Amino acid sequence: MELNLPIYLDNNATTPMDPRVLEAMLPYFIEKFGNAASRNHSFGWVAEEAVDYSREQIAKLINADPKEIILTSGATEADNLAIKGVYEMYASKGDHIITCTTEHKAVLDTCKHIEKLGGQVTYLDVKEDGLIDMAELEKAVTDKTILIAIMYGNNETGVIQDVKAISKIARKHGVLFFTDGTQVVGKIPVDVNADGIDLMAFSAHKMYGPKGVGALYVRRKNPRVKVTSQMDGGGHERGMRSGTLNVPSIVGFGKACELCMNEMESESKRLSKMRDRLENSLMELEETYVNGNREHRLPHTANISFKYVEGEGLMMGFNKNIALSSGSACTSASLEPSYVLKALGLGDDLAHSSLRFGLGRFTTDEQIDFTIKAIKETVIKLREMSPLWEMFKEGVDINAIEWAHH
Repeated sequence: MELNLPIYLDNNATTPMDPRVLEAMLPYFIEKFGNAASRNHSFGWVAEEAVDYSREQIAKLINADPKEIILTSGATEADNLAIKGVYEMYASKGDHIITCTTEHKAVLDTCKHIEKLGGQVTYLDVKEDGLIDMAELEKAVTDKTILIAIMYGNNETGVIQDVKAISKIARKHGVLFFTDGTQVVGKIPVDVNADGIDLMAFSAHKMYGPKGVGALYVRRKNPRVKVTSQMDGGGHERGMRSGTLNVPSIVGFGKACELCMNEMESESKRLSKMRDRLENSLMELEETYVNGNREHRLPHTANISFKYVEGEGLMMGFNKNIALSSGSACTSASLEPSYVLKALGLGDDLAHSSLRFGLGRFTTDEQIDFTIKAIKETVIKLREMSPLWEMFKEGVDINAIEWAHH
């Protein structure tokens, strides 16, 4: 079988659309072009019917009621709507939010915005394996706390937090629990009721659907949750998010959810086997480290640091052939080492030399073979050129070196 290059291994940043998703969307651009809010004629009814069906497909994937799905332009908007919406809606109860240092920027920057408005935010640190400490979480709760915002699975390390334990603490103190589920929905089973989730953001383009559409799950009973809209207008989406619905994309989102539901189990088995093979082969190189908890993580993600090589140089070595990310797509425009990895306690050197592998539905064994070979060769070549590697091999304690500062 011929190997088409480049190979795409950045599925945590975005996924290619499944052809079956595109097929479902096509009729809604030209023939069935109606506005789902046009209640007076069949064009509108056809669109509304399509949206209703998609809402059911989306809800079913996370065991929610279709009425609990608020459609948005993506997970970033859903994160904003959840956090700002709760902050405004529950202002009379309190103004304190608890989150964590390894959240996605869409959550962290929204929390920074809340602080500018006068709200209080606690940023919990994570342990070395990327998990939060439950005792610390509970200690952070005050009588002013209205929301705990902790992501389900991390975009850089794939580490999965213990959401059941988090929600137990939230329930015990009468606090709402919001989770950014962008990386996990469609990859592992998520059940908003069994998991005790009150609000959850997720997105179509991380699960082989179109870009520009996502959802916020908002619990309707025990407790009934409400958020103040951040986008005002005709009162669409139960008054929580106005704007004409993006019907073709929503149809694609629904189809993507249905496919994930049917194929998740077999796919996660296939991908975790492939991921482990990749990881075990790369770990044969000395001074190579897996970042984050290896037990509690997503089946398709590996984050690996190669000591004594510079991440950017590593990427240059093979990036014509392999699409990967060092750090996260959203922050890699700056050459800062990943804040997520630094929060795990990694030094700049290791944080800088990390690669994130995000496998996906269309990743093949041949691609993994090629990747293992290319990365091993590149790491060895770069180390041979590195004076630090030479010193390390000669037994010099690198950490004890006094560097001259100019």
